[in-house]
Amino acid sequence: MESISINDRCPVEFAVSLIGGKWKLLILYRLMTHSTIRFNELQKMLAPITHRTLTRQLRELEESGLLNRVTYPVVPPKVEYSLSDKGKSLATILTHLEDWGLHHMN
Repeated sequence: MESISINDRCPVEFAVSLIGGKWKLLILYRLMTHSTIRFNELQKMLAPITHRTLTRQLRELEESGLLNRVTYPVVPPKVEYSLSDKGKSLATILTHLEDWGLHHMN
């Protein structure tokens, strides 16, 4: 079996592996436009996303280094999400997607 060197990897494939899927771009966009969001607020914004799916997507984005998660030691637990510097570097792409969507919605 051949091993694939980092030079053989497609950069678009790599990017899609981090932000692809139905919800990740929407999560990143909401964080870009709202700065910091609590879990329940994000779930309402993304309805009909399930609690389980949102949790999984947020964990994957956090593991990829695209968002920050801050947990406050209060009852009930308070968790806030925001874009990391790496996540903020997607702002231009997200803005272009927003512009493209606005242009083609009609």
